[in-house]
Amino acid sequence: MKRVAAVDCGTNSVRLLIADVSCGELTEIERRMEIVRLGQGVDRTGRLAPEALERTFTVMREYRKLIEQHGATATRVVATSATRDAENRQVFVGGVREIFGVEPEVVSGDEEAELSFTGATKGLLHLSPETGVPDGPLPPYLVVDIGGGSTEFVVGSDHVLGALSVDIGCVRLTERHLRDAGDPPSPEALERVVADIEAALDRVESEVPVRQARTLVGLAGSVTTVAGIALDLPAYDPERIHHTILHAEQVHEVTRRLLAMTHGERAAIPVMHPGRVDVIGTGALILDRIVRRFAFSQVVVSEHDILDGIAWSIA
Repeated sequence: MKRVAAVDCGTNSVRLLIADVSCGELTEIERRMEIVRLGQGVDRTGRLAPEALERTFTVMREYRKLIEQHGATATRVVATSATRDAENRQVFVGGVREIFGVEPEVVSGDEEAELSFTGATKGLLHLSPETGVPDGPLPPYLVVDIGGGSTEFVVGSDHVLGALSVDIGCVRLTERHLRDAGDPPSPEALERVVADIEAALDRVESEVPVRQARTLVGLAGSVTTVAGIALDLPAYDPERIHHTILHAEQVHEVTRRLLAMTHGERAAIPVMHPGRVDVIGTGALILDRIVRRFAFSQVVVSEHDILDGIAWSIA
């Protein structure tokens, strides 16, 4: 048995998984998530903001204490979209090295996609038809990881058939189009968001065999929050949300509701994390357009994602 620590630093959140890996099984010891908005302003300035870096480093110091307390023997830190885009990413790299004693890996979009695919699909083979998917979730899978700065698309079954990362994350598009678009945002502003999403999906369809996929698997906080809203949960419950089946009509309805709400109304939703209030509408809209574009009737929602893929990669 090997105890490992995986840290995923994305555009919106920084997350930790401490797990035991043995005989092809991953046993979760600790899983944490904090929204730090590392990608604050990166789309506009091309740089990581000092206050965003400090928020991130503060959370990472707490994670280091947990790693030490649980006795993990190997740690891997992966950084994704915001850090790839930043001119001053060496400041981030130096801070992470000082905190964890390891070099952070600023992975490419393709590497991010493969890690997400591994994390999301390892548990799908154990699902049965009772999950709501006829004959169980059938490969090939389209795994979609909607992040803050980018969205990853991966098609595969026992191996990856195609992958692409595109710059349509919930933070990036919110900052680009909705900062001064009203509350709730105007139809004109939302049309600009949709135009960016559809342009990215044009590229996805031309470069990735998405039409071969039989099952859509949705990852990350935008998708899991939409699932929590659809389930009308009284509080965020990852065990209830993991491997939930969302029907296309539920995705459309929740997206419509979110885009028509004010900031205060979204903040009052029981499953809503405070750091996701201003970007959840855009995240839901990305999922909605994917479901519509590729004509999926449902989405398998997964709480397992790139973080689990990082843990498997250490083992």
